[in-house]
Amino acid sequence: MSRAPEAPVRPRAVARTSLPGNPFAPGAARRFVRTALAEWTELALPGTEFITDLLVADAMVVVSELVTNAVVHAGTDVELLCRLGRCSEDCPAAAAADSGAVRSAASHDSSRDGPGNDTGDGSGSDSKAGPGPDSGVLVIEVSDHHPARVVREDGAEQPYDTVEYGRGLHLVSALSDAWGITYRTGVKTVWARLPVDGTAAVEEEAEAYDGEHALRRGQRVAEILAPAPRRGMQDQDWRSRGVLSFLAEASDLLAGQLDEDLVAALTGQLLVPRLADWCAVWLEDEAPGRSDGGVVGGPRLARVWHGSENRIEELRRLLEKDPPEPPESDRAGPVPVPWPAEALGARATGGSALAFRLIAGGRPLGTLVIGRAGQTRFPDEITGLVEDLSRRVALAIGAARQYARQATISRVLQRGLLPGAVAEIPGVRSALVYEPCDKGGPSGDFYDLFPAGDGRWCFALGDVQGKGPEAAVVIGLARPWLRLLAREGYEVPDVLDRLNQLLLDDATEAADAAARALVSAGGTGLADEGPQTRFLSLLYGELVPFDGGVHCTVASAGHPLPLLLQPSGEVGEVAQPQTLLGVFEDASYLCGTFELRPGDSLLCVTDGVTERRSGHLQFDDDDGLAAALAGCAGLSAELIAERIRRLVHEFGGKPPEDDLALLVLQAE
Repeated sequence: MSRAPEAPVRPRAVARTSLPGNPFAPGAARRFVRTALAEWTELALPGTEFITDLLVADAMVVVSELVTNAVVHAGTDVELLCRLGRCSEDCPAAAAADSGAVRSAASHDSSRDGPGNDTGDGSGSDSKAGPGPDSGVLVIEVSDHHPARVVREDGAEQPYDTVEYGRGLHLVSALSDAWGITYRTGVKTVWARLPVDGTAAVEEEAEAYDGEHALRRGQRVAEILAPAPRRGMQDQDWRSRGVLSFLAEASDLLAGQLDEDLVAALTGQLLVPRLADWCAVWLEDEAPGRSDGGVVGGPRLARVWHGSENRIEELRRLLEKDPPEPPESDRAGPVPVPWPAEALGARATGGSALAFRLIAGGRPLGTLVIGRAGQTRFPDEITGLVEDLSRRVALAIGAARQYARQATISRVLQRGLLPGAVAEIPGVRSALVYEPCDKGGPSGDFYDLFPAGDGRWCFALGDVQGKGPEAAVVIGLARPWLRLLAREGYEVPDVLDRLNQLLLDDATEAADAAARALVSAGGTGLADEGPQTRFLSLLYGELVPFDGGVHCTVASAGHPLPLLLQPSGEVGEVAQPQTLLGVFEDASYLCGTFELRPGDSLLCVTDGVTERRSGHLQFDDDDGLAAALAGCAGLSAELIAERIRRLVHEFGGKPPEDDLALLVLQAE
C-alpha cells in the first residue's frame, strides 16, 4: 500500500533576541529587525516576496516604540520576537487565548484615540475584524519581566522616574492592524501586528490594501503628532516632510551620539523651527565618584538655539542669569517659565515658554526649555510631542554619560596595563606600533621592554584571548610577573614555565569562585557566564649587548614567530612554535639563541598583523610578512615599523578588526 508523500516542512520566518534594558536597546532592536527581514528575503522564505519599503519603515517605527516603552517602564532585559506568517498561525491574541493568558487591549482601531483606552485592566476589546485568518502578517512582540506595571492613562499622575507612559504607542496603534498586551506568569508582552500586502490567500484584499491604506495610516499618524496649525504653509510643509517617522528618526539620531553636549546641540536642531522658535538645554553635572546623581555647581547651559542666529548670544546671556528651577513635585510634566522678552526683540514681546525635566533612570539630568512667540500657551499636540522627544533626549544624555564614565575607566585601566615608556638599550634602536582596535576599552594586545639588571634587557609582546575586562585580568597578571621573574634572574624558558603555571592556577581559582557563587545563588544567575579562559600567546626574549652586537634569547608560546632581517635583505625565523600559555599543566618551554649584528633587525608582531584579511586572503599567506620585511632592508627601525604598519592597513579595504602591535629591535 503506497503512502502519500509527506508535505515538506516549510521554514518559518522567526527571529528572537534578548536586549539589555538600557538606552541602547531601541537602536539594537531596529538593527535586529531590519537584519532579520533582509535575511528572510535573501532566503526567499514564504511571504517575503511581498515585503515592501513601507512595511520595513513601519516595522522600524513600531519596534522602536515597543522597545522604548518596555525599557523605560520595566527597566529589565527585553525579549524581542518578530515573525512573518499567516494570522491564523502568528496572531498573539489567538496564542494568548489558547494558553489561557490574560489579555488586555487585544486590538485597537486606528480611528480611536490610541493607547489612552488601554488602562491595563483587561477591558480592551476588538473594535475591528482586522485581516482574515489566512492573511499575511508581520508580528512584533516585546516582552519584559515586570508585569505588575501597565501602560498608564494619559491623565494619570506620572512620578518623575516614570519617563514613558505609553504615549509612543499612539504610533503603534496608527501603523499596525492591531496591537495589544498579553500577560503570562512573570512576563508582560506588548505586541503589534502589521499586515503584509499581497499574500496568496488574500489576493482580493491585496488590491484594497495599497497606497490608499498607507496614506490613511500616514494621515492618522500625522493627526497624532503634527503641531496645531501655525504659519499656514510651514505647518503643511512640516506634515509633508514626514511626521510619521519623526520620533523614530530622532531616536536614531540621538542614540548614535556619545557626547552629551552634542546631544544638546542636536536637540535644538530637531526642535527649531519645527516645533518652537527657540530652545535651551541645561545639563546638571554629576559629582565625580558619586552614584546618587548629585549636582555640582548648579545647572550648566549647554546649548541655546534660535531660528534667528543673531538672537542666540543675547538669549544665552539672559537665560544664564536665571536658570530654570526644578519643580518641587516629582511630576515630569512641563511647567511654564518666564518669557525672555528682553532678548527676543520688539516683534516677540509676548509668547509662551515651557520647561521639561530631562530624567533617565530616575535621575534628573537637566532641563529642556522651549519658547514660541505670539501664543499664550502651547497646543497640547506640541506639548505631547516635545514630552516624547524630551524622554528620548534624556535617555541619550544618560547613555552618553554612561559611555563617558566607561571610557574614562578604560583609559585609566589601559594606562595601568601598559608601560609608561619603553627602555632605551645600549647599542639597540627600538620602534613600536600599538593600535588597539577598540579605542574605548582595554586591548587584548600588550607589550613591554624593560631592564632586568646585570646588563640584561627583556622584551615581551603578548596577545590575550578576547578583549575587555577578561583580557585586562590576564594582562594585569602577566606583565608584572614577567618583570618580577626576569629581575629575579630566571632564564627565558623558566619565566614561561612559571607564567604558564600562574595562569592555570588563576583559572582554577576563578572557576572555584564561580562555582561557590553559583551555589550561594541557588544555582541561578551565573550559569550563562561559562568558564572564563586565561589563554595567552606570548613572545618573550632577553637582550644582552656586547662589543659588536647583541646576544638575543627568545621563546614563542603560541605567538607569531619573530623574523630576523639582515642587511642583505635575507629574512628568516629565529624561534620555534610552542603551545599557548595557560592551556596545559605539563607544558615545558624551550628557547632559541642568536646574535644581532650591526644592521640586523628583529621584527615581532601580534596576529593582528599576520591575520589581517582582504577577502579570503591573510597578510601572511605565502610568507607575506617575510616578503614585506625583505623590502625594508637598509631602513631604520622606525621606518621599518612604519612601512609594515602601512602595508598592513593597505592590505584590506576596511579598517583593521583586530588589535595591532609590532616591535622592531635593530642593532646599531
